[in-house]
Amino acid sequence: MAEAVPVAAESFAGCRARAARTVLGQVVLPGDELLLPEQEDPEGPGGAGERPLRLNPGTRTRVRVVCGPGLRRCGNRLLVTKCGRLRHKESGSGGGVYWVDSQQKRYVPVKGDHVIGIVTAKSGDIFKVDVGGSEPASLSYLAFEGATKRNRPNVQVGDLIYGQFVVANKDMEPEMVCIDSCGRANGMGVIGQDGLLFKVTLGLIRKLLAPDCEIIQEVGKLYPLEIVFGMNGRIWVKAKTIQQTLILANILEACEHMTTDQRKQIFSRLAET
Repeated sequence: MAEAVPVAAESFAGCRARAARTVLGQVVLPGDELLLPEQEDPEGPGGAGERPLRLNPGTRTRVRVVCGPGLRRCGNRLLVTKCGRLRHKESGSGGGVYWVDSQQKRYVPVKGDHVIGIVTAKSGDIFKVDVGGSEPASLSYLAFEGATKRNRPNVQVGDLIYGQFVVANKDMEPEMVCIDSCGRANGMGVIGQDGLLFKVTLGLIRKLLAPDCEIIQEVGKLYPLEIVFGMNGRIWVKAKTIQQTLILANILEACEHMTTDQRKQIFSRLAET
């Protein structure tokens, strides 16, 4: 048998590496290597004068780039781990955030994400919360505003919890809290018993939470409502009647696959009724 000839990994990486700015909004595949404008090198490979992202830049003038969902740092390279469209958001430092916008339904906990969970069990001073991930998250009874050893929060199995992750990595159990850095609830805690909880794709959640999203503005003009969005793909909505609640839930689910004109036609019909 012929012996396998070892080939340097850089030879393959350099062939498929592409500048991130040239593929913004385009579909990227797992295994693609993205090069950022801040790491361009006039004498680099590929003819375009670019080199892979350096994790430990020697100069202080380099901007800070944050890798969001779908991107991973492997050694000194930035790799795509999900199939979807590459997105970018500018920041004050000039680098911004890069992420892959995919139609993924399985949620992976991320530190700082606000999510909607379901209390599934109580073990001593810890609540177990289903957040749609591979394992339940833990929530301490002291992680509520005003909670003490004597004044415990009224949380029962089956309650809906809106909170955020303070610990979320592959080596540790996710941990949630229902207070911000100042110890305030800031809208977090137990969600009301009424209302409807339903699940959508993670891509739709990011679309609805965008600052310039017109869907939420149009929905708010139809009926008085209460609504909570979780980054784990869960939405809780409550209107005055059950019929209105179901209508709002169906509209939000269908908005992912409707054009702007189709959506406006539906909203105009509902406004006339």
